[in-house]
Amino acid sequence: MILVFGGTTEGRKAIKELEEAGQVFFYSTKTGGQDVTLHHGVAIDGAMNSADMLSFCRDHHIRLLVDAAHPFAEQLHQTVASVAAQLHIPAIRFERLFPERDKQIEWFDSIEQFVENVHLAQGQLLLATTGVQTIGKLIPLESKGIRMRYRILPRESSVALALRQGAGTEQLCYYQEGEDEERVLGEMHPDAILMKESGVTGGFPLKVAAAKKLNIRMFAIKRPPTPAEFVCVDGEHGLRRMVESLLPDFYPLRSGLTTGTYATASAMAATKRLLYGETPREVRVCMPNGEHIAVPVFYGENDAYTIKDSGDDPDITKGVEICAKVECVSDNTGIHQIDIIGGEGVGTITLAGFDYPPGEPAINKVPRQMIRNNLLAIIEDREAKVDMPLEADVDAPSCCLSQPVHLRVTISVPRGREIAQKTFNPRLGIVDGISIVGVSGVIKPFSEEGFLNSIRKCMEVAKATGCDRVVINSGAKSERYVKACYPDLPPQVFVEYGNYIGETIKLAAEYAFPHVSLGVMMGKAVKLAAGHLDTHSKRTVMDKAFIDEMLVEAGCDEETREKAQAMTLARELWSIVPLEQLPVFASIVKQHCHKHCDGLLPEGQLTILLINEQGEVF
Repeated sequence: MILVFGGTTEGRKAIKELEEAGQVFFYSTKTGGQDVTLHHGVAIDGAMNSADMLSFCRDHHIRLLVDAAHPFAEQLHQTVASVAAQLHIPAIRFERLFPERDKQIEWFDSIEQFVENVHLAQGQLLLATTGVQTIGKLIPLESKGIRMRYRILPRESSVALALRQGAGTEQLCYYQEGEDEERVLGEMHPDAILMKESGVTGGFPLKVAAAKKLNIRMFAIKRPPTPAEFVCVDGEHGLRRMVESLLPDFYPLRSGLTTGTYATASAMAATKRLLYGETPREVRVCMPNGEHIAVPVFYGENDAYTIKDSGDDPDITKGVEICAKVECVSDNTGIHQIDIIGGEGVGTITLAGFDYPPGEPAINKVPRQMIRNNLLAIIEDREAKVDMPLEADVDAPSCCLSQPVHLRVTISVPRGREIAQKTFNPRLGIVDGISIVGVSGVIKPFSEEGFLNSIRKCMEVAKATGCDRVVINSGAKSERYVKACYPDLPPQVFVEYGNYIGETIKLAAEYAFPHVSLGVMMGKAVKLAAGHLDTHSKRTVMDKAFIDEMLVEAGCDEETREKAQAMTLARELWSIVPLEQLPVFASIVKQHCHKHCDGLLPEGQLTILLINEQGEVF
């Protein structure tokens, strides 16, 4: 059982991720005012002191605490940490993303320190955006001749609290969701603004950008330090992986990371060794959503490598080594430059329709961006330390000790050629290895997302052939049969849908194919005819009552219908239905399939090919 403290954007992300487990958990907010949808979670509200929290955790057998509250909810952070220590249970701090502290901002450790040390001339206007609770602490500034405005939430309770602390009605202004910070500051014309370091989701970077543009002096209160008892994450993917680690039985299946994430981690480790002589056991990869996930890394003689963990996803690349060799290039381009090339076991693109043209390594756009962004962060960290002496045992090449840096990154997968034969790559025209892929950087273990992404990529390649028809089928067997119907079409237009018939037809419509042929065998056809666009056995089984209705529609007798009710597999219908009635029955099955599928392809024509076990098409 998990207890989450939220009321924030991070709280919303936490419950969305935990809901996927299908298990009960508790979501606590101070006021209960946050509008969230919970299917498995149980909402509770009201502030908890230490005794309340201890009692609740004991009564509900809480095994993990997740603190996703506001970064300045210091008392709550301390209480959660204390309770976790007393109960000997783990605590996760779901932290916000925070930009680097800007040197143009004047930083203070607390409101008290700010009030005591700030220097503003008499008559200057200070806009305080630090929340209604801090007004009482800021009121003394008015005795120094500083004019004050307080920006608060437009709630009756907030206004009442502000007035009780001594603020005047004319000093109050109000947050409006989605408002333009530059417009607000431009209309008010403050001489200075006081902010809390509230992170990206707290709108801190927007306030800073607006203040800079209007040349407004900036003060900020640093966020409180996180108690040492917490394990910290800064995104939903990291939260899930930490829950999987601390409570292995909470999620039914374990998540994994993409080849793109592992390639990035390998490149980071190789770069750290090259530039600093460092060989850390793990690196923190910045993911496409901005969060950071730790990845274990290892070192060879001339490279660094990772071992891919796909979690419980049935991924053929699970357990493979993904290597990166990083070298300095001596030419000076005037800017930092990172070249990414494919080595052994990384496929080469030979057809159009990908992020990059034929001849390029099959390293997709997002993994390339991840590699570049993470390596640039390492280079910039090196720039920040440029005045620091190098360790005696660091033997970095001379070209890496001057600016700018030009790096060549070679990604390789030693078993890539062998593994690629068991993937979509040969069909997509990617030769000699696997692809380095991943949009989110994380693999969800139900693999639906990954499979649909593969279908999308196949559609892109099919579209690039210039053909006006795509032929979708359930797998190798049905594909072999439908290819006989279209012997002149290139292999790239035959796309496997697995169980996702509806989603694949929608993708065909998205890519504007005027003609779509659907090859389907009886087992999936009767499910589709009943309206099930996803035919996975976990989601639907054949509906014998509906099959009986179709048999009646086809004019089959009572004996045929009784045999159908006793069958185990739908493919038995091929032998159960009398030979002379098979064409009629097949036509009725297809009519019902059209009823559910044609609307998914409004601008195109759908042809349904019903295939029997011998490969005959009806």
